[in-house]
Amino acid sequence: MVRYFFEDVSFEYKGRRLTNSWLKTVAERESCRLGDINIIFCSDPYLLDINLQYLGHNYYTDIITFDYSEKPKVSGDLFISIDTVKDNAAFYGSSFDEELHRVIVHGVLHLIGYDDHSDEDIKQMRAKENESLNLRNQMLCKTTLM
Repeated sequence: MVRYFFEDVSFEYKGRRLTNSWLKTVAERESCRLGDINIIFCSDPYLLDINLQYLGHNYYTDIITFDYSEKPKVSGDLFISIDTVKDNAAFYGSSFDEELHRVIVHGVLHLIGYDDHSDEDIKQMRAKENESLNLRNQMLCKTTLM
């Protein structure tokens, strides 16, 4: 089950039903199934506090993933900074929605077992993100046509 929360941010997330179905499909394609996924949308200061408290990092980031998975079931908390997602969308020349969904699936891919520590890991993660975003766009088109 995917649940959505909002901390220290004024933000409304639409498309939950599509996102739930999309993430379920992403997990199934990797021979996993969704457990409990909490997506917590928050501000930069809120995520910085988490970064400092739990990881000892004193910098802003777009997502922090806490993995509680017991494979093949993936579960965890995805803390996502709406502020940084907006900044990254502008920096990379993408839409806010595309960047937000890239970050969401990035967190789920971490729960599935993908990493982004080495150059090769990053390349594989980006390919999986792009594949997943294409899947989401296909699913969105199907629901729009119905």
